[in-house]
Amino acid sequence: MRRLLFFLVCLLILKTVNAQSTLSLVPYPNQIEIKDGNFSLSGKISIESDVCLKAKATYLQDMLSTLCGDQIELVKKSRKRIELKLSKSLKKQLGKEGYKLDIKKDGISIEAATTAGAFYGIKSLGQILVQSKGEMQCLLPCLSIEDVPAFGWRAFMLDESRYFKGIKVVKDLLDKMAELKMNVFHWHLVDDQGWRIEIKKYPKLTEIGSKRKDTQIGGWNSPLRSGEAHEGFYTQKEIQEIIDYATQRHITIVPEIEMPGHASAAIAAYPWLGSSGEQIEVPVVFGKMKDVYNIANPCVYEFVEDVLNEVFNLFPSQVVHIGGDEVLFDQWKENQQVLKLMKDEKLSSFADAQIYFTNKVSNFIDKKGHRMMGWNDILGGDVNEWQKLSDVETSQILAKTTIIHFWKGNIKLIEEAISQGYDIVNSHHIYTYLDYDYNSISLEKAYNFQPVPDALDQKYRNKVLGLGCQMWSEWIPQEKDLYYQVLPRLAAYAEVGWTNKSQKNFARFEAGVKKLFRSWNHNITEIK
Repeated sequence: MRRLLFFLVCLLILKTVNAQSTLSLVPYPNQIEIKDGNFSLSGKISIESDVCLKAKATYLQDMLSTLCGDQIELVKKSRKRIELKLSKSLKKQLGKEGYKLDIKKDGISIEAATTAGAFYGIKSLGQILVQSKGEMQCLLPCLSIEDVPAFGWRAFMLDESRYFKGIKVVKDLLDKMAELKMNVFHWHLVDDQGWRIEIKKYPKLTEIGSKRKDTQIGGWNSPLRSGEAHEGFYTQKEIQEIIDYATQRHITIVPEIEMPGHASAAIAAYPWLGSSGEQIEVPVVFGKMKDVYNIANPCVYEFVEDVLNEVFNLFPSQVVHIGGDEVLFDQWKENQQVLKLMKDEKLSSFADAQIYFTNKVSNFIDKKGHRMMGWNDILGGDVNEWQKLSDVETSQILAKTTIIHFWKGNIKLIEEAISQGYDIVNSHHIYTYLDYDYNSISLEKAYNFQPVPDALDQKYRNKVLGLGCQMWSEWIPQEKDLYYQVLPRLAAYAEVGWTNKSQKNFARFEAGVKKLFRSWNHNITEIK
């Protein structure tokens, strides 16, 4: 009998040691100390919280019920308890999203300065539970975590202008972002091949602009077509539902309304927006389209302001993204109104003309209490190899409140933007474009992305707000294609955004991703 008891004790210790040695959370905490002993999530347990954390306590209760089932009985008072605390005095130490998680032999405490921090503490506890629970009881290793994210902007972008995915997919992606502590959902709702957001003042944007007759398949410049029409858009009611869902998960949705290029769907709906004045159809092919807004037409600015007003009324995000990338200047070169505008305003290049337009939009956005963000093309300069240097040389100055979303170029362009006073988000395409295959961006390459390049001068580093990863959807018609491209690399970008460089370890991360995916019921037998 004594031998049997000794064997069972040794087995319990072995399980606890194993749980401690294999704990690999994603993203990994920036300070973690695993201690002796364990806490058993079994029997009667109470959850106690500050009044302002009641909703989080309910969320935690549901999570424990799902993960532990009949092994626990949640009661109002118990010697074994989980405490949720909000301490505003911790704001300086933990910031807006940090948390402290302590697991002791007699209980668990999660403390934060904000509800977002408490939420992230609960998420870490959930991953610890999933990785530690045994067959007979939920055993958690005793530990202490003090965790603050490396960057405040940790974004995932979904392009639905090319292929509309719908509420179910978006909510599932938001759930995965929340699990990974990502906090910005960049929603690319407008482009040449589809307008996906209801604008009540301009109903043709969705009546016409959300539909195309066919779709290119087979890759860039391919003559092949799917032979199938494609359409879809979100009503404002549906968008509000998704915003509410994201807000509960402490995710800010930043909408992107492309201008003045990538505007064919809008121009197909309202031809007077375009520089050619011609009636066009929503394109069925992908790539850079020639149709752009007529920036010399006052009605275009009225349209933009009307659209943005409805966007502002919907989205609580302070930031709105206006795109601004890959503008073809051919139609401006042939438009007498635009040429006269450039002469009157002393705009020496077409990049200056774009900055003139963008600044008018920025002034409106600023007056409405919001902040403009755009791809780094909006600064002008030698970004795209297909543009003439004489077209992109600039003398105009872009509004300084702009957030520059860096996607293409080199360290010199980043330094130039920051030295001029701009904040940036780093989404360098060779590291962060999820439409690129795994040969181009492996999981390890994604994991090793550095939002602050080593070569960047130390004095500029605090101007890098964080990173974004982008799922462009030209070639992902099906959900399975989307998930194959996004997962597991989304987890790599999450850890890039949260975990300090000194705390990162790819082998540990890879093990954590496999465990996380099993908890999501994703069958990924090989990590790319």
